[in-house]
Amino acid sequence: MDKHRSLLLANKAWVQEKTRLESDFFENLSKGQQPSYLWIGCSDSRVPAEEVTGASPGEIFVHRNIANLVVHTDLNVQSVLHYAIEVLKVKHVIVCGHYGCGGVRAAMTQNHFGVMDQWLRNIKDVFHDHRDEITSKGSQEDQVNRLVELSVLEQLKNIQRSHVLQKAWHQEQRPILHGWVFGLQDGLLRDLYRIDPSSPIEQEYRYDKAALE
Repeated sequence: MDKHRSLLLANKAWVQEKTRLESDFFENLSKGQQPSYLWIGCSDSRVPAEEVTGASPGEIFVHRNIANLVVHTDLNVQSVLHYAIEVLKVKHVIVCGHYGCGGVRAAMTQNHFGVMDQWLRNIKDVFHDHRDEITSKGSQEDQVNRLVELSVLEQLKNIQRSHVLQKAWHQEQRPILHGWVFGLQDGLLRDLYRIDPSSPIEQEYRYDKAALE
């Protein structure tokens, strides 16, 4: 059997199990989505959002890219943010990195990776800003993992600086931003950072109230 066909067979088994437990599961699923969470995670195949959180279809709106970045010039992630916050009105935005991230590790080298160089530049900037702290860590793995954590925090700040987030905070006092990191060795999520509507925003990135009405 072609390996990809095992996925199709697994899908059929999944459908059968869902309908056995809840006969109208897919009828309800087709009526629309009202997720409470936006998950911005790494494309790494070992960190699927629903799997590691035990969530069901419809609970988490998901965007994934290399190293879970939120770049202000990336129309893909910015469109996801806009839709999740303004249309779906999620209550929580989670940026989830993972220890041992290959993208973060690559950004700490001087190697050339082709078109990915432009993407990894965003992580290199975080590394540059925190070089002394990161390089003071013992092992190379510890350094990579600290940069993973600091990069997650930087992505939260990038969301905080966006107009769509500040407008939602001003008008509806939501969503709360969370920075998590997943451990591949133990499967646990670490809740490291939280930014909520009461958190200060640097003056350079803060929109006037009139622009948020």
